[in-house]
Order: sequence, then structure tokens, then C-alpha cells
Amino acid sequence: MRVVVVGTGVQGAKRIAAAGPDVVATVDPVAAGARYRQLDDVREEFDAALLCVPDDAKLPLMLSLAQRGKHFLVEKPLVTIDDDNLRRLMKVAGDNGAVCYTAYNHRFEPHFVRMKALIDSGALGRMYSARLFYGNGTARLVRQSAWRDQGAGVLSDLGSHLLDTVHFWFGPPKTPFTLTAINRFENKSPDHAIAISTGEMTIELEMTMLSWRNHFTCDIFAEKGSAHIESLCKWGPTTFRHRTRVLPSGRPPEDSDTLVQDDPTWAAEYAHFKALCLAGGPGNLANDLWINSALRSLAASDGGARS
Repeated sequence: MRVVVVGTGVQGAKRIAAAGPDVVATVDPVAAGARYRQLDDVREEFDAALLCVPDDAKLPLMLSLAQRGKHFLVEKPLVTIDDDNLRRLMKVAGDNGAVCYTAYNHRFEPHFVRMKALIDSGALGRMYSARLFYGNGTARLVRQSAWRDQGAGVLSDLGSHLLDTVHFWFGPPKTPFTLTAINRFENKSPDHAIAISTGEMTIELEMTMLSWRNHFTCDIFAEKGSAHIESLCKWGPTTFRHRTRVLPSGRPPEDSDTLVQDDPTWAAEYAHFKALCLAGGPGNLANDLWINSALRSLAASDGGARS
């Protein structure tokens, strides 16, 4: 497959490394190493584009590619104020045979895949609660970027990953998420937030740009035991624990696995995207309809954030 990488910053560099010899051209309006300044300037024949661009540039590029029957992978989040934009994009892509894929590379984290398999197996029984925490230390970097320090801030940046993980593991909750805390400790846009969904299963999401050591944790408690993830491969080591409940009470036996390895998610996600393109789909923009709805609802309730 022949691909063009649009945007050669941090994310673009990772996509270039993952796609390797499939890359036939690079595009960036300012980067010195890019071969072209605009996607319309690309003369090479190509099958797909990897879009690593700011949010406001995404939709026009995606529509242009879909109209030409070109597949694309776009970096998350795919945020739009009107779901009709996504529905139109999906129709245009379908009419022209283009695969549309929003990248959420954490789905390919080995322990995320293992958690999905454990949940689907039914071994945990009825699910009671899940708490996910995702933190990094990017507050100052975001503040120094005019296009990043605006809008929903950490909600769309890290919160979109957490919402996609919830969608991946459990499916969309029937009860919407509501904010229990949102703060602007250092940035103009929110840099810390907590959201919760309380229904048959309680799900709590905490996200922050003020965690000076990057970290991820997940704790799921259920009828027949619990499951836990600590850290990600890129920050390693990362540990998965499955504990089996002892009745009426007692110390549970534990299955634990710790990985120390380079981040495999970028290469795995590109391989997945490539396979989808070669097979003619399906894409995953339908997921973005729910993620967009959840993000818009959370952002709309951001009325009492501390500055």
C-alpha cells in the first residue's frame, strides 16, 4: 500500500516509522524535511493518507480524500460540533469505497487486548465498577501551543482515549457521563477533569496533564473477581492482574503478568489499518459519533471550572 503522511510533527514521525517503505510522500506546510507543502501538491500515486494535523484541518482533508476514494487514518480526537458532518463523511466515503479510520492506538496495548478478552469471556461475571486514570505532564507544552490550549483541553486530548477504551471494553454506557470535577490549574483550557457514569455499572474517568510522571491505571471490580492494569508499554513496565474472588471472603489468588518492551501499538495499529484498506473496510467513524456526543455533553457542562 502506498501512503502519504500529512503532518510530520511528533505523531507524524511515529506514523512514518510505522508505515516504513509504504510511505511515498510527506506533507507539511512548514517542516523543512517534508517533500510537499499541501496535499493537493502530491504528484505520486497513493492509496491512503495518514493525517497528523490540527483539529480544524481534519474535516476538509478527510472529505477531499473520501471524495477521491482515498483511504485515511486520522489522529484522534475527531471532534465536530455537528454530527451531520460525520454522517456526510461516512456516506461520501461509502459511495467512493474509502476506508475512514480514527486512530486510537491504545486499543492495541497488549494488556488492553487482554482485558477485552477477559471481559468478553464472562469470567468476571457481573461488572460492578471501573475506574480509569490517565495522566501525563504536558500542561506546559499545551499552554505554549496556541491551537492546543483551547476548547475542551484535557477532555478531548486524554478523555477521548478513555472514552474509546470504555467503548472498546464495555460498549457505550446507557447512562451518560457527567463531570464531577474540572479544573484549569495552569492552562486556559481544562487540564484536569473527572467524569462518572452511574448505571448498572459505575465508570469513573480521571484525566490530567499535571501528572509529572506519565501514568495509566485501571481497576475493574466484578462479581467473580477484579482486573487491574498499571502503566502502558511506552512508559513500562506495565502489569496486568486478574484476581479471582474467594467466598465468603479471603485473599484472592492472583494471575499477574508484567511486560517490559517498546511500545508496539503504532506498528500494530498501522497493520490493522492497512488490512482494513486491503479488505475494503469497515472503518470506525461510527464510534466517533458516540465519543463526540459524550465530549460535547461534558464540555457543555463545564460552567464552574476553576481558573
